[in-house]
Amino acid sequence: MGHSFGDVPFFCYLCVIRSALHMRRKPIIGLIYDFDGTLSPGNMQEFGFIQAVGQTPEEFWAKSDGIARGQDASNILAYMKLMFDEARKNGIKLTRADFRRYGKDIKLYEGVREWFKNVDEYGKARGVIIEHYINSSGLTEIIEGSPIASEFKHIFAGSFIYDEKGEAEWPGIAVDYTAKTQYLFKIQKGIFSSRDAQKVNESLADEAKRLPFTNMIYFGDGDTDVPSMKLVNMFGGNAIAVFDPTRPSKKATARKLLRQGRVNFITPASYTKDSRTFRLVCAIIDKIKADNELRQFSRYQ
Repeated sequence: MGHSFGDVPFFCYLCVIRSALHMRRKPIIGLIYDFDGTLSPGNMQEFGFIQAVGQTPEEFWAKSDGIARGQDASNILAYMKLMFDEARKNGIKLTRADFRRYGKDIKLYEGVREWFKNVDEYGKARGVIIEHYINSSGLTEIIEGSPIASEFKHIFAGSFIYDEKGEAEWPGIAVDYTAKTQYLFKIQKGIFSSRDAQKVNESLADEAKRLPFTNMIYFGDGDTDVPSMKLVNMFGGNAIAVFDPTRPSKKATARKLLRQGRVNFITPASYTKDSRTFRLVCAIIDKIKADNELRQFSRYQ
């Protein structure tokens, strides 16, 4: 009779251990997305909030840019202050629940809702683990109210500080292009805290990094994404500039990023299963899987 633990045969425990070790060997591939202009054709404030304060998007962003220029201030902090000021002026409360309600009406590019399931299934069939992250200069609370919020392992984005009544009273996190690069290092090390400033700076051996840059696929479209795109590209990952195919200027910007070596690929912002974007990502997943297997061979002694 074989050994057992209680009523469970010993070989079952060995199977569990082998399975866990096998799962640990599976490479993790992280798909990291900007939000506005990348997954959505507009800025998230334009799908409810700006209308609620009685302005057009053009009026709101002109005011925000005016604050930033006039004060030589951060564009991100400027729009967050303007949201706060305009809400107060119009008698609108800004609670987490209010922000999430605005997120429900965010417009998404074609195929985005099904994208995550399709990529996850492809990754599973190829024996890799797929994780999705947001790295955005928008607002966490609005993204949390969007139809795709549950798809992300973590959302790195701006947020407010709330008073005892649960109402926004001050910017808590403002995500500019520099902060975006910091979050990439946090994703690399498996740190899911915006506040942390210690662990992210600790030295870590390459093999101990949870999600190396080589296994990152970064999606972006604008100026705040350029340093992150360049960083991922420089460390062996893949950066993709997406563009709205109905706007020639956006395609021209993507081509410029490719020409300058900021990104590895450009693609229209369509995420359906028959899109160029899906085929491109599947090819990258295949390459990452193959590279990982080759590294395993190189470690043989």
